[in-house]
Amino acid sequence: MKNKLYFIIKIMQKPYNLIPKGISNILWDLSSLSESKVAILYRYLYLNKYAKSVGKNVFVGKYITIKNINKLAIGNDVSIHAYSYIDAYGEIEIGNSVSIANHATIISSDHTWTDNNHPIKYNPVDPKKIIIENDVWIAAGVRILGGNTIKTRNVIGAGAVVNKNTERNSVYVGVPIKKVKEI
Repeated sequence: MKNKLYFIIKIMQKPYNLIPKGISNILWDLSSLSESKVAILYRYLYLNKYAKSVGKNVFVGKYITIKNINKLAIGNDVSIHAYSYIDAYGEIEIGNSVSIANHATIISSDHTWTDNNHPIKYNPVDPKKIIIENDVWIAAGVRILGGNTIKTRNVIGAGAVVNKNTERNSVYVGVPIKKVKEI
């Protein structure tokens, strides 16, 4: 059944790719109002068209904001739930079997403040790649800052701020994150 479904999606992708970006963006906004199967399918087609790469069985919930989508790579069996914000300016790689709960924020850049002649908001932005390896659960409200890697088989507890690399097979919580146990 799954192979038949992916075959149908692949066929649908070809005419979808002919739609101009402006119309695709309007349809993205409209699809963001719902988590119906049609809306979820549309968001998957959109990701396939504009993201760096997208695997199979990817769920993108409603009201998701994705900036710099061309620098976003998503593996297989990934879910990104409602109201999450992703900015892939510095590149983001999401592995397989990753669940990102609602209201998560993933930002792959940081502001600089070295030019004293300009306000900080007008200083250059420094791209910082984020890697989320396989088998990771990111709970609700987590903030992942640029330049960090979340290793395989991690749980990041609700509301945590990821400001450093993690170790494999571990649970992290807090602001900033702290390892509390191994899995």
